[in-house]
Amino acid sequence: MEKELLKKQMMEVMANRHSIRIYDLDKKVSREDMDYILEAARLSPSSVGLEPWRFVVLNNAEMRAQIRDLSWGAHPQLDTASDFVLLIAKKGARYDSEIFDEHMNRRGLTGDKKDRALSIYKKFQEEDMDIANSPRALFDWAAKQTYIPMANMMTAATMIGIDSCPIEGFNYKKVDEYLTAEGIIDGEKEGVAAMVSFGYRAKEPKHAKARRSYDEVVTWVE
Repeated sequence: MEKELLKKQMMEVMANRHSIRIYDLDKKVSREDMDYILEAARLSPSSVGLEPWRFVVLNNAEMRAQIRDLSWGAHPQLDTASDFVLLIAKKGARYDSEIFDEHMNRRGLTGDKKDRALSIYKKFQEEDMDIANSPRALFDWAAKQTYIPMANMMTAATMIGIDSCPIEGFNYKKVDEYLTAEGIIDGEKEGVAAMVSFGYRAKEPKHAKARRSYDEVVTWVE
């Protein structure tokens, strides 16, 4: 019975999550709740466990205003959200890079075990994914992984009544340049993959959630 109740509660959470663009300016998310949301991001899975990301909570009003001019799809969110998070992805996440070396050290791999893991990562990137020799492909590989913690953040937020909105509508190059100039990111080693806003909805959505049917999107091969 407990499992069925949890399943019901989760489906209610997913049905209630909407992409909110205008938030209630009088209601702020507590630091405790944001820490909980960010912890859901930190604990998220990633390809080979690499964690090629950082999360920057951009709540500085002046910086938000500067980002706003470069983010056509985030004007109301930047103006009204309680908290605004930038998902930062690593560049150059190649099997023989410092990022992978740190990853293997964090896992406690040494000697033959480390060499064996490195050979697996090398084959994975060179043969299976064919991304090892393309800086753009390596960044895209890291960037797409940030959508896992972003989804987990939004779900975790909805579970405690906090709204959110994922955002891709911005000029990636100019935002990276601005953040680099401000010392928020190292433009040589990382870049913005996506943005997500959090807060409390100012009003209920005009339209009910519309999704394709289960049978349209799910195929079972047995």
